[in-house]
Amino acid sequence: MQKTFMHTTIASAVLFALNFAYAQESTQSEQLEAIEISADASPDGLSKEFAGGQVAAGSRVGILGNKANLENPYSTTSYTNKFIQDKQARSVADVLKNDPTVRVARGFGNFQEAYFMRGFITNSDDILYNGLYGLLPRQYIASEMFERVDVQRGASAFLNGMAPGGGSIGGTIALMPKRAPQEDLNRLNIGYSSSERTNVGADISRRFGDNKEFGVRLNVAHTEGESEIDHDNARNTVFHLGLDWKGEQARVSADLGYQKNNLSGTRPSVTLSSVSRVPAAPKATSNWAQRWTYSDERDVFGTVWAEYDFLPNLTGYAAYGFRDGKEENVLANLTVQNVNGNGTEYRFDNARRNIIHTGEVGVKGSFATGAVNHEVVLAANRYQEKRKNAYVMDRQNTFATNLYRPTYINGISYSANVRKGNALASPALTNRVVLNSVALADTLSFLDKTLQVTLGARWQQLYTQNFAYNTGALNQRYKEAHVSPSLGVVYRFTPEISAYANYIESLAQGETAPSNAHNKGDMLSPYVSKQKEIGVKYESQSGFGASLALFSTEKPRGYVDKNLIFSEKGKDRHNGAEINVYGQVTDNVRLLGGTTFLHAKQRNTGSADTDGKYTIGVPKFQANLGAEWDIPALQGLTLESRLTYTGSSYANAQNTLKVGDWTRVDVGARYIVMLGNTPVTLRARIDNLANKKYWESVGGYPGRGYLVSGAPRTFSFNASFDF
Repeated sequence: MQKTFMHTTIASAVLFALNFAYAQESTQSEQLEAIEISADASPDGLSKEFAGGQVAAGSRVGILGNKANLENPYSTTSYTNKFIQDKQARSVADVLKNDPTVRVARGFGNFQEAYFMRGFITNSDDILYNGLYGLLPRQYIASEMFERVDVQRGASAFLNGMAPGGGSIGGTIALMPKRAPQEDLNRLNIGYSSSERTNVGADISRRFGDNKEFGVRLNVAHTEGESEIDHDNARNTVFHLGLDWKGEQARVSADLGYQKNNLSGTRPSVTLSSVSRVPAAPKATSNWAQRWTYSDERDVFGTVWAEYDFLPNLTGYAAYGFRDGKEENVLANLTVQNVNGNGTEYRFDNARRNIIHTGEVGVKGSFATGAVNHEVVLAANRYQEKRKNAYVMDRQNTFATNLYRPTYINGISYSANVRKGNALASPALTNRVVLNSVALADTLSFLDKTLQVTLGARWQQLYTQNFAYNTGALNQRYKEAHVSPSLGVVYRFTPEISAYANYIESLAQGETAPSNAHNKGDMLSPYVSKQKEIGVKYESQSGFGASLALFSTEKPRGYVDKNLIFSEKGKDRHNGAEINVYGQVTDNVRLLGGTTFLHAKQRNTGSADTDGKYTIGVPKFQANLGAEWDIPALQGLTLESRLTYTGSSYANAQNTLKVGDWTRVDVGARYIVMLGNTPVTLRARIDNLANKKYWESVGGYPGRGYLVSGAPRTFSFNASFDF
C-alpha cells in the first residue's frame, strides 16, 4: 500500500504540473478576505476578524491553508490577538480557558500545560507554531509570542502530520507568530496582579521600503513576583523578533524567539493512593509545595518560511524550524492516602534537553477540469528530535505531610536507595525521533463552490530509538509506516449556512508489551485513531455565528490477555456533540461560548473492573459563556463576564473515585481613553470572583487520575499605551 501511495503521489504531481503549465486560463477561486499580516509568507495574510473581533472569520487548516469558517470541512476556532489582549491572557492556557470544547490540565509530575479535547489529551509538546511541530517551550508559552491561537478539533494526521508526542487525537492547537502591520506600532504594556506579580512589555514594529515590503516586529516582556497562592513565585522573560519581506513573486518570513521561565514553590498536583473517596479541595490560596522545589526552563527557537509564485496559479514553498530547549526541576509531589489529607512526599530531580530540527516543502495551486475547480497541494516534511534526560529519584525516602496542614522541611538528603539515571549536570541521549511524511490533497469545487469535496492522504513514517540510562546502549528501535486518508465535504445551503462531514485519522506509536507479558518488549504497529464527524455552521450577515458538531472517535488499546500476550485489543469510543456561539448579538453585546456533551468510555480493557467505565478526567458535560457589553452611556467602556461549568469526572479507571463538578464566575472591564495624543487601554478583571475552592482538573496523562487545585480569586490590571 505504501508503494502504491508513493506511485500515485508521483503521478499526481506530474499531472498537477502539466495542468498548470498548459492551462489557458487560471481559475480564480474565491479568496478569503484577509488582513495585511502574514505569518507564513503567503500572499493572503491571516483571515480577517469576525464581527466583534474575538475570533477570526477563518483559520489555517494544516496543508490546506486558510479556509473561511463556512468553507471548512473541519471544526476550528481562531482566537485573535485583540481577544488575547482584552482577556489579559498570559499564556496559551489563559486563552483556551475561554473555549467550551477545551479544558486545561497539567502534565504528569511537572508543570507542563496539557489540554483535554474530545476526551483525549493534547500536550504542549504537540502544539504547532507557524505550521511546524515541536518548536515552542514545553511548560509555558507566553502570549507575547503569538498573533493567533487556532483550535483544530479532532484528529489531524492528514492535515498536520503525526504529532511528535503521539497525542492530538482529540484536537490540535496551532499558534501563528506576530508580523509587522502596515502602520507603525509603539506599544507599552504594564500589568499587576492582586498579589505581587508584575509584568511589563513592549511591542514595536516598522515597515521599510518604497512599498513597505520589509517588516520588523519586536516583542520583549518580563513577568515576576508571587501569585495569589502562598509562596508561589514565577519569573518569565520573553524575546521575539518577527521579520518579513514581500516581493512581486516571492515572500519570506522569519522568527527568532527566546524564553526563560523560572518557577519556585509552585503548587504541585495531588496523587491519590488507597483512598475511599476524593478528599475535599483545600483552601484556594494554600500551598503544599516545599519551598526548595523549582522548575527552570530555557528555550531558543526560530522559523523561516519562503514562497515563490512560479505562475499566477502555481506556488512553491519551503519552511524550516529549530528549537534548543533545556529544563531543570527539583520536585516533591504529594500523594494523599486518606480523606483527611494525610500523605507523603519524596524528592525527584530531573534534567532534560530537546534539540529539534523540522521542515516542510511543497507546491500548491489551482486549475480547472471542465466545470470542476481544483485546489491542490503536494507537501513533504521531516521532523528530527534528540531527547536528552537525567534523573535522581528517591521514592523510598518519604516524609509525612498533610494536604490541609502542610509540613515544610528545609531540605532532604538522598538515601542509600536512591535511583539515578545519567548525570543531572549533563543529560545524555535517551530518545531519537525521526518523522517523515508526504501528503497530497485536492479540494474539488462544484456548482460555483456550493459543493466542495476535499480528498487527501498522508504517508507517514515513524522511526524512534530508545537508549538505556547510564550506559547509552540502544535497547529499543521502532520503524513503521502508515497511510492516513481523509475525506471532507462542505455544502453551502445559503450564503449564511453550510453543512459539512469528514473522515480523518490520528496516528501514534504503538505501545510496548509490559514486563508481565510473554512478548515483553515487543512494540505494536502504529495506533490509528479514526474519527467521523458531521456538522452545520451558521454566520449571519449581522455578525453572529454558531456551529454544531457531532463526532465519534475510536482509539485502539492493548492489554495482556489470559495467555499473557500483549496485543491490540478492541477500541475506546468517544462520542460527543459540540455547540459553539460567537460574534455580535446587538451592536453593543458580544457572546462567546458553547457546550460540549461527551460520552467517553473505556472499552475492551481486559478487566471487568474497568470495561465500560468512563475515561479518567473527562466530564459528560461542560460549558462556557462569555459576554461583553459596550456601555452606551460612556463611550470606550466595556464590561465583560465569563461563566465556566465543568461536570463531575472520575479520578480512577474503576470509576470509584468521583470528583465533583464546579462552576466559576470571572468578571472584567476595559476602558479606552486619550492621554493627550496617546490612546490608552485600561483593563481590569477578577477571576474566580467567589474565591471558590475546587479541583480544576483530573489527570492529564493517560491512566493517571492526579488532581490539580483551582486558582484562588485573582485581581489583575493592565494598561496599554500606543505611542
